[in-house]
Amino acid sequence: MAKILVFTPDLLFGSSVLGALTAGGHSAVLCSNTEALRVEAGGAELVVIDLTDEAAERAAQLAELRVDGVLAEAKTLGYHSHVDPDSREVALEYGVEKVVPRSRMHREPTVLVAQLLESA
Repeated sequence: MAKILVFTPDLLFGSSVLGALTAGGHSAVLCSNTEALRVEAGGAELVVIDLTDEAAERAAQLAELRVDGVLAEAKTLGYHSHVDPDSREVALEYGVEKVVPRSRMHREPTVLVAQLLESA
């Protein structure tokens, strides 16, 4: 299955996503900052990015790593708070491919990941 990086400072929710993806057969790694992303980037097929706080900053950090070639080939899936729909637009402007509400990420992480990985 795929190597997936979960980019979030929220270790509780991130661990929940990580657990679901691991149970789904993926190799998933929790990354709380860009240095961890850089270290774990090798072979990553997908980055799940938390946009619930500081969406523009986190999306810009991810975009920079993509431009630098560190995560150039990785697909991106972001999730945001439903009360902050502007985060979705910001993330899309920075090139995040799919952005969903956090509640949907909680309910169906493996489905969302499968859909994105299959869309080549």
